[in-house]
Amino acid sequence: MADLHIVREHALGLAAARKIAFTWAEQVEEEFGMDCTYAEGKTEDEVGFKRSGVNGTLQVTADRFELNAKLGFLLGAFKDKIEAEIVKNLDQLLAPTAAKAKAPAKKK
Repeated sequence: MADLHIVREHALGLAAARKIAFTWAEQVEEEFGMDCTYAEGKTEDEVGFKRSGVNGTLQVTADRFELNAKLGFLLGAFKDKIEAEIVKNLDQLLAPTAAKAKAPAKKK
């Protein structure tokens, strides 16, 4: 069995991070046939995901996304490719938000 552990720091706050996590869950349900559950908390949310050969969680806080997953024997052979795809998807979801946050103020 192969394990995945991916961490992404951010400065979005929980409300904005929660929206990204919902979008991520919808994407993995559609693209990879995952069954996702979403549990909201006061300071942390958790997206649970599973399908044949993989199960894990995405923990969402005001300043961090942390994904932990276990890949079964067959999917373990594709660990690097699966990890790269997850990282790409999560980074793409974070990129527009980060770009907006870094945009300079407009002059009047």
